[in-house]
Amino acid sequence: MLVAAVVISSSGVWVKLANLSASAIGFYRMLIGGVILLLICLLRGQPLIRSFSYTKWLVLGAVFFAADLWFWHQSIQYVGPGLATVLGNVQVFFMTLFGYLFLKEVIGFKFFLGLTFTFAGLFLLVGMEWDGFSAAYRLGVYYGLATALCYTGFMLCLRHTQSQANTLSPMANLGVLSIICAMVLAVVLKLEGGTFQVPDWQSWLSVILLGVFCQVIGWAMITKTMPLLPTSIVGLLLLLQPAMAMIWDVLFFSRPTGMMDVIGLVLVLSGIYLATLKRRTKRA
Repeated sequence: MLVAAVVISSSGVWVKLANLSASAIGFYRMLIGGVILLLICLLRGQPLIRSFSYTKWLVLGAVFFAADLWFWHQSIQYVGPGLATVLGNVQVFFMTLFGYLFLKEVIGFKFFLGLTFTFAGLFLLVGMEWDGFSAAYRLGVYYGLATALCYTGFMLCLRHTQSQANTLSPMANLGVLSIICAMVLAVVLKLEGGTFQVPDWQSWLSVILLGVFCQVIGWAMITKTMPLLPTSIVGLLLLLQPAMAMIWDVLFFSRPTGMMDVIGLVLVLSGIYLATLKRRTKRA
């Protein structure tokens, strides 16, 4: 799980280094990763198709994931991979709100404490100098929050499919969803008037690493090890992803970082961790 979090944390770096549009980067990541995942499933003899009602949830999840990638890739270009990844990880609060409104989950004190920490941290990261930021930077922050909302939709759809009695394997679910997501992003790219052409070796290396390491190896490690660890430990280890993404941003892209940024990041990560701790579920 620790290795998986570090591997996935590099996603923003490869997005930043790829000289492609947001849609094109997402298309190649999903296509490469999806093909590899489906080939593994075929070699293992795992089924890839269920009923129409099952597949429609994968399609809906793919649409949410396509939107998630588009917003996140745009956010990376405007605010850097570190802050964009941190903003995307506040999806835990949208997930909890959905659980409270529709699944009768009880929100406890830890959630509200975590929410307070997270908002305080985000204020230190972006709020204190908000008026001094460019319009593009502020748009990147909005895109990062939109990423969190879209990722919530993706996670809810994926959780619904995996909760079915006749569910596909986690790898098959992710593989099918990735291919559908690639097709959605291909349509978006054509509507934008963009191109599928990859301009240089750096961009090819970036999208290949995104597809192979981040989409396949990273997620395979997570799905394999998650059932073996306590929920609190899983949540803590996965917080290495946004933390490491911020470190990569500082090391590779010289992101200006002061003490307030460090304190803000610690508060955000602490808040997210508190909000992901196991919650009680009220019986219907």
